[in-house]
Amino acid sequence: MNVIETAEDGVVNKDTIFYFTQKDNYVEAKYSGGKIKNGFLVGLIKENNFKFSYCQLQTDGILDNGSSSSELTVSSEGKIRLIERFEWKSRPGEIGVNIFEEN
Repeated sequence: MNVIETAEDGVVNKDTIFYFTQKDNYVEAKYSGGKIKNGFLVGLIKENNFKFSYCQLQTDGILDNGSSSSELTVSSEGKIRLIERFEWKSRPGEIGVNIFEEN
């Protein structure tokens, strides 16, 4: 998956590729590309809702982390889409929305 839309203060972009895996209700992803050197998220899924914690190292050396909740949907083209509402823990008060879509 990659991000097709991000918040103004978001760091991930269309060049950031996410590789998700799931076992039962446990979901994780590794990601990199664009401004992200290495990132990891871990979470749980219940029905079509995800709860994630994430941490990432950016190409400029900044280490960030936060949490998010995401809703799983399907686009009009039939692609899996995640609508993520995130909150930075390393940047207090900064929140936003990312939209991920399968490649």
